[in-house]
Amino acid sequence: MTTTAAPIALPADWRDFLALTKPRVMTLVVFTGLCGMLAAPVPIHPILGFTAILCIALGAGAAGALNQWYEADLDAKMRRTKGRPLPAGRMDRQSALHFGVGLACFSLVLMYFAINLAATVILAVSILFYVFVYTIWLKRRTPQNIVIGGAAGAFPPLIGWAAATGNVALLPALLFALIFLWTPPHFWALALFVKTDYANAGVPMLPVVAGERSTRTQIGLYTLPMVAAAIAPWPLGLTGALYGWSAVLLNAIFLGLVAQVTFRNSGPDDTMAPEKRLFKYSILYLFLMFGALVADRWFA
Repeated sequence: MTTTAAPIALPADWRDFLALTKPRVMTLVVFTGLCGMLAAPVPIHPILGFTAILCIALGAGAAGALNQWYEADLDAKMRRTKGRPLPAGRMDRQSALHFGVGLACFSLVLMYFAINLAATVILAVSILFYVFVYTIWLKRRTPQNIVIGGAAGAFPPLIGWAAATGNVALLPALLFALIFLWTPPHFWALALFVKTDYANAGVPMLPVVAGERSTRTQIGLYTLPMVAAAIAPWPLGLTGALYGWSAVLLNAIFLGLVAQVTFRNSGPDDTMAPEKRLFKYSILYLFLMFGALVADRWFA
């Protein structure tokens, strides 16, 4: 009697492990963390600064890997995520879990011994919040998942500031609020034109469970306090006019794009062009806002 050996899967290569870290998301995380550090009133040694940013990147990558480990079944059902390493079968879940946990532990140990306790604690909270609160607890249970879970992506400016100063102050707290309030309109704009994906996967994103009209209204409502948080550092005397006028201009554009999304009804064959414009601009907006903050701190 002869038996046929099961085919051995090819091991994942470095590109699959890189994909686990969600490098595009990590870019924004690293940038806002760097800007939080550069905006701090206390300079940090370049080598220590590089190390702190490396830890932020590794921590964000760890959170992304653990998110994909837990959500492999959901990713397999969604067109925009089914090509990721786990649903595509290029990596087993245990490898992703070990990679994510190892990366998280390394980032925290390095941050603690090279930088300080405050930055380490905030980094740990950000990783745990993203994995346990957003991914495991909220994502599959409530349409408010991205609202509460959005806090996970708002920690980097706090971490960068704490890495330089060892503490947290009002300005980084406002930067945290800015990203926290920016996340719903940013993500719901995306959810409006990929809602079929979320519906197929059974994820209770707001457009799926509450409908487009409610989602558009919520985008408008969350944008208003976001604008207030974005401009607040200027009248509070925490930044100068360069940041202030940049914030006014960038938020005026944001409000204009949000108005186009909020006060419209899409048809069955709608291309969702306003929603796509808002989503793309919202990414550029955050880069420019934080870039203006650093420019105001260093050049104004």
